[in-house]
Amino acid sequence: MIEFLELPWVQRLVFGLGGLTVGFLFEYVVVDRVRHFAEWTRFKWDDLLLKAFRGLPTVWMGVAGVYLALNVGDVDPRITGTAVTILTIVAIGAAVLAGMRLAGGAVEMLSTKAAGTIQSPTLVVNLAKAAVGVMGAFLILQNLGIEITPLITALGIGGLAVALALQDTLGNLFAGVQIILSRMVRPRDYVRLSTGEEGFVSDVRARHTTIETFPDGNLVTVPNSVLASSIVKNFTFPNQALWVSIDVGVSYSSDLDHVEDVTTDVARAVLAEVAGAVKDRAPIMVYKSFGSSSIDFEVRLMVREFRSQGPVRHEFIKRLHKRYELEGIDIPFPIRTVIMQGQTPS
Repeated sequence: MIEFLELPWVQRLVFGLGGLTVGFLFEYVVVDRVRHFAEWTRFKWDDLLLKAFRGLPTVWMGVAGVYLALNVGDVDPRITGTAVTILTIVAIGAAVLAGMRLAGGAVEMLSTKAAGTIQSPTLVVNLAKAAVGVMGAFLILQNLGIEITPLITALGIGGLAVALALQDTLGNLFAGVQIILSRMVRPRDYVRLSTGEEGFVSDVRARHTTIETFPDGNLVTVPNSVLASSIVKNFTFPNQALWVSIDVGVSYSSDLDHVEDVTTDVARAVLAEVAGAVKDRAPIMVYKSFGSSSIDFEVRLMVREFRSQGPVRHEFIKRLHKRYELEGIDIPFPIRTVIMQGQTPS
């Protein structure tokens, strides 16, 4: 048995499998217990670190085990050199993967805490990961003995040709960065574009921004260049609460003071009782014009968010119509006099 264990290929196998086994046990015993402990703490960065390095200790221990196996017995130097190069690439690649996870997770965590910015947009997360990935690729090339200065120069020259061929794609990419940096929109903001599209902003990606329509919930993709160049009305920013305007008309024979008292009374009741209304903001009623068949005025009610305006408007119209009937206030039908050619008006 001892002679069998002294065989070089057996020792190499033991080192290789041993490294993977140690890494596996470290991952699922030590790291798993640390992860459970981190979930109980309020500090979120420890959770991010554990997620970033998930699965990588096994890789690194396996690399170490294979490296030790290469030093057992006589191994062809060419095989050893090639294997060491591959192991170096794997080890650095695992570290780069951890860095990409950390960069993406840090962007998501910081953006959720920053007021007035879009929370963890896909574009920003991917750009952060790509930046770390590019630096990791250069590090790997440098460790392989490849001179990266000529490569960077060649990439710069080739980048001009790529930029010309991908003008639309790059235009949308930079427009997406502009949208995020300018804080034009945030997730769940309700926006209306001058091109007609409107809905809740869902995400900003490299080529387009996704908007969820209301109330059907369909997704509309708007190219970032179109969004950046459009006139955008944001119903959520800087204030989420907004005014709901309802146009009403009463007959010319109405007592306007009485109409105003009744209307504001109904509006106050709606604001106090309907969910989604802002109770501490008084309603506004303003007479606007002498219409063709009625005296027209506008009632404005404040609601907490865009989706609340439908129920508030619905309940106000119902209650106002019922109250007008009880008070004898007439909402006239439009009246139009038509004179036929050749007839004398009576």
